[in-house]
Amino acid sequence: MFDEVVVAVGINQDKRGFLSNGKRLEIIRQAIAGMDNVRVIEYDNLTIDTCKSLGIKHIVRGVRNMLDFETERSIADANRRLAPEILPPRNSLTSPPQRCVTSSSTTGTRAPSSRTM
Repeated sequence: MFDEVVVAVGINQDKRGFLSNGKRLEIIRQAIAGMDNVRVIEYDNLTIDTCKSLGIKHIVRGVRNMLDFETERSIADANRRLAPEILPPRNSLTSPPQRCVTSSSTTGTRAPSSRTM
């Protein structure tokens, strides 16, 4: 489908993940070992800006449910305004066993609240 695939891992300073960014990248690199046309990068800006800087014209995103779909649709609308040269994303439906997996459900913890009670 594509000559090259870039697995882009976004760095979100507001989220504390179960795994460090380095460990996440290591796991992905192990998973794609031997796939000559696949590489992994990390980025800390807008996805659309990363795509523009790398000359990427297609984005594939995973969608678990309708909430994800609505979120992705909003992002796609904004991206269309920011970079009309990049085609609308192709959304891939997550398989049923993984649909309930979220970043917060895998950590088992939440960031402490900034409110004092």
